[in-house]
Amino acid sequence: MSDTTTTTTERAPTVYVPSAEALATVLAPGSRPPRPSALAASLTFGWRAMLKIKHVPEQLFDVTAFPIIMVLMFTYLFGGALAGSPRDYLQFFLPGIMVTSVVMITMYTGVGLNTDIEKGIFDRFRTLPVWRPAALVGMIFGDVLRYILAAVVILGLGLVLGFRPEGGVVGVAVGIGLLVVFSFAFSWVWTFFGLILRSEKSVMGVSMMVLFPLTFLSNVFVEPSTMPGWLQAFVKVNPVTQLVAAIRGAMSGDSDPSATMWLLLWSAGFVLVFGTLTMYKYNRR
Repeated sequence: MSDTTTTTTERAPTVYVPSAEALATVLAPGSRPPRPSALAASLTFGWRAMLKIKHVPEQLFDVTAFPIIMVLMFTYLFGGALAGSPRDYLQFFLPGIMVTSVVMITMYTGVGLNTDIEKGIFDRFRTLPVWRPAALVGMIFGDVLRYILAAVVILGLGLVLGFRPEGGVVGVAVGIGLLVVFSFAFSWVWTFFGLILRSEKSVMGVSMMVLFPLTFLSNVFVEPSTMPGWLQAFVKVNPVTQLVAAIRGAMSGDSDPSATMWLLLWSAGFVLVFGTLTMYKYNRR
């Protein structure tokens, strides 16, 4: 009896080799997708900033817990001494603390930029076929959401505690709009510092040295008329003072055109000066 051996021959896989004509069609310049516009690229990077908040929700601590602590602490610690009662002081104080809280968190734009640069992320962004400053503009677009959230949190808490804006919904919306415009413009200051300073600690240190005098030497906590004359001179030209006066006027239903005009001029100046310096520095890194 003989053994029968069965031989199975495996077929080699077929390899497709495209022709020269096919390659030319695929790689033709006309087949590439169009380059995104500057606005589209900036909005995409803004969406990236919001996704970072989604994955690291702890980033919202400074726009939620910090404003709540500030409102409660100053209202109940100093309200009775400065205005006779916390409720009366809240009517004067809440627009100011809203400005202080939002303006303080603008520094995190520069801190985040400096961190991304140190990690090499922006080196990758510069290799993309998009408008080069889109990553910077998009980062600030994403931070606008943080500013709005902080303002809404403070306003909601103020309404619970007894704050009643006589300007109604329109006045509140105008006040928050002015705050967002100024904060967006002011963020360009920190993007410049984020580019020229070597570490995020340096950015935070310089930011605090600038922000503390601007926010505390202003009309946020008390009327400037109670201050010494030499201090009033600084307070009156302080951009935060103009911002607080404009927002107080809008929310109280008694608009302050002069403060609003100066606020818009300061905002335009910040974008013109520090936006230009930021773009110049960023394009030459």
